[in-house]
Amino acid sequence: MKRIAIFIAVFTSCSSPKLLQTDDGKNHFPVAIEKPASLPAKENFYLYIMAGQSNMAGRGFVQPQDTVISKQVLVLNKNNEWVYAKEPLHYYEPSLTGLDCGFSFGKKLSASYGKNITIGLIPCAVGGSSIEQWLYDSTYRGVTLYKNLVNKIKAAMPYGTIKGMIWHQGESNAGRFNYRNYKQKLESLFTKIRKDVGDNDMPIFMGEISSFLNRATNPKADSVNRDMHLLASEKKNMFVIKTADLTPKADTIHFDSRSQRIMGERFAESVYKNR
Repeated sequence: MKRIAIFIAVFTSCSSPKLLQTDDGKNHFPVAIEKPASLPAKENFYLYIMAGQSNMAGRGFVQPQDTVISKQVLVLNKNNEWVYAKEPLHYYEPSLTGLDCGFSFGKKLSASYGKNITIGLIPCAVGGSSIEQWLYDSTYRGVTLYKNLVNKIKAAMPYGTIKGMIWHQGESNAGRFNYRNYKQKLESLFTKIRKDVGDNDMPIFMGEISSFLNRATNPKADSVNRDMHLLASEKKNMFVIKTADLTPKADTIHFDSRSQRIMGERFAESVYKNR
């Protein structure tokens, strides 16, 4: 009877309009993992890498609406199995796990493509990681960043087609002494990833650093954003989505749940527009 009561409480909270719009101060993680009976044909299974630091790994509160599966959105889990996507998608930092933009991205994109296309998400982001740690394959918070990304790509590729990468990173390089040569390092990393994917023109979609990040302690935040826009203007199939109007959690560092969902939808809109 106790388990039934818990289920009813969660179901009831899902019906609250307030809960669907704002953070309620706690996470609502899914209690079961569901696997599809079969996978879509490889040519109809569009795969997207998710990489960067904490605002891609996700720090928003997971709410009931974020755990209602879509049959057209799958995620590669920690065991390299394809399962129906539910937030949280990232699993590398268990004590920090939260809502990212991936599920809203997948749902919006699958709706745009229609029922014949399934979206596959490949979560690779780790909070606090710098561009240097990605480029030079550092082990950070227990994850060897670049090696893990390549291994996840290799695990996913036999089943689908890599269509692009969504990227949010830069806060760790926005300090006065951490910014040097950011644009060059970002370009080198993206070139490296494209080479390992086997597609030198693979689309890459970058998210701006938030407008609410403290510019006194992160004086190079606007320079990081400028570098992403410059890179997108110079290189083929690189794009930037805007985040200036999005809102923070109380920590004023991470996007809140509403903003994570919006960011995912903006990534999806840019992907579909530039397909």
